[in-house]
Amino acid sequence: MPSPTIDGTQRGYVIPIGGAEEKLDNPEILAKFIELSGGKDAVITIIPTASQLDDTGSRYQKIFEEIGVKKTYSLPIIERSDAQNPEYVQTLGKSTGIFVTGGNQLRLSTILGGTPIAKTIRQLNAQGVHYAGTSAGAAIVSQHMITGGSTGTVPTEGGVNLAPGMGLINTVVVDQHFNERNRLARLLSAVSYNPFLIGVGLDENTAAFIDHNNVFTVVGSGAITVVDPSDIEYSSMAEARTGDALTLLNVKLHILATGARFDISNRKAYVS
Repeated sequence: MPSPTIDGTQRGYVIPIGGAEEKLDNPEILAKFIELSGGKDAVITIIPTASQLDDTGSRYQKIFEEIGVKKTYSLPIIERSDAQNPEYVQTLGKSTGIFVTGGNQLRLSTILGGTPIAKTIRQLNAQGVHYAGTSAGAAIVSQHMITGGSTGTVPTEGGVNLAPGMGLINTVVVDQHFNERNRLARLLSAVSYNPFLIGVGLDENTAAFIDHNNVFTVVGSGAITVVDPSDIEYSSMAEARTGDALTLLNVKLHILATGARFDISNRKAYVS
């Protein structure tokens, strides 16, 4: 469950990005994140844990500084012991915006899960600090995190692998690089387990800006695919054998391009 908010405060935005966000010519998504976080007065902390490239944190620091941010930090959290470093927790506490990079989401969950850094991220977001994550950093916002699965359009039994995420949001399951990597099948497989979940598939250079009212706005050059199983009449998941194609009746699908919105709590899509 997300951390509880404090009376009189609004939860910060949760901004999952589908990966490959534009960083140079028209960094619309990153610029909007920075604007929400305070513009030139923003304090952005980058967590490059998912990446195994040594320069990922410094590259994003440079990108944010070129957009206009004066103060950035990158936390070199490589092992679980790093995520318990009180100096890193103190630095994180200065943030007005937190950015988690792409890479391997299992590195994020196994290194950060249950640590002071993860707890601080959740608490800060509940207190109004904005969180943005790209690719792996997007997948981990969910309470139920997709870590792998089959490609294509037909869902199957065993067609998705799930692990606990950070739980900044608990009613959706997020997938990324969505249309580019043909991931509808695994998102359908994920929501077939329980219609409590809403599937959100993010194309590259596309983000969902989820506000404190649980309404998200689409920003970017691609689209967001929303799979809403709340009115599902039948799922064959319980009877299916490993690898079997699934029967799913009355699943609702929305394709939302930039400017469109979706109310997660009321499960309603609309245009601005």
